Amino acid sequence: MSTDLLSLSHSIENILVARNLRGMQAVQSALTPGYCLRAAQLLRNKTGHILIGTGFPVVDTFETDGPVGAIALYETLAYLGAKPVIVCGQPIVGALADQYRTHEIKVGEHNQREAEAKQALAHYNPDAIISIERPGQAADGGYYNMRGEDISARTACFDSFITQAQCPTIGIGDGGNEIGMGKVSAALQALNIVPAVTSCDELLVADVSNWGAYGLIAFLSLWHNEDLLGRIDPLTILNYLSKLGSVDGVTRINELTEDGLTPSEGLAVIAEIRHTMRFSEATESEC
Repeated sequence: MSTDLLSLSHSIENILVARNLRGMQAVQSALTPGYCLRAAQLLRNKTGHILIGTGFPVVDTFETDGPVGAIALYETLAYLGAKPVIVCGQPIVGALADQYRTHEIKVGEHNQREAEAKQALAHYNPDAIISIERPGQAADGGYYNMRGEDISARTACFDSFITQAQCPTIGIGDGGNEIGMGKVSAALQALNIVPAVTSCDELLVADVSNWGAYGLIAFLSLWHNEDLLGRIDPLTILNYLSKLGSVDGVTRINELTEDGLTPSEGLAVIAEIRHTMRFSEATESEC
């Protein structure tokens, strides 16, 4: 792993938490620099199934943060020859099923969570598993949102996919209550949340979880010598999700925003990453 690639990864990692909306800069300091690069390497040249867990329940529907990044990753990985599958519960799995390859995990059937994951993992035999803005189990086994509200009754379990996986696992989160955050438990103690305890192989933190996906796509762009980030249009994805009934996780309103931010914020992050990539001297041969 070259010095230039590590430097590039660190630059992207800093871009993803530059706004520090929920204290992710402190969490970032608990991670070994280069985590964005290491996570992307787990996806490099994969042609088998890659499971992407997403969908954070908000009221009776799902929020925009998570699905936007999941769709961006799905479309990128599919374009590169992999077989991505979006794994989520209702109502989002039903909303996406017409356009994307999906796998439903059952809401409320907590006694079956281990068997459900075991069966799915045997069926797909995935090359990698990614969790992006997916609720992670707390120490008491429940699920909690950023307000501290217990959302267990509305949350399907994706944690068991991560804990039973025989392949690399990646977590992306922005608040501390998502799958993967168990990797930095000590750093979460200062946050006013009920933290998740489920860990993963590589954790990415971002001010908005969707943006973590862009960090992964950046390195896939580098290795394939193609500007894959230039193919991503968050506004188009937000429009698609809004028509399916999504809401902003902060405002709980059906609008074209992610965590209270306008699409211009996500576009600015993509532009910053593309600028960093364009002027980096890192090349595929250095990795």
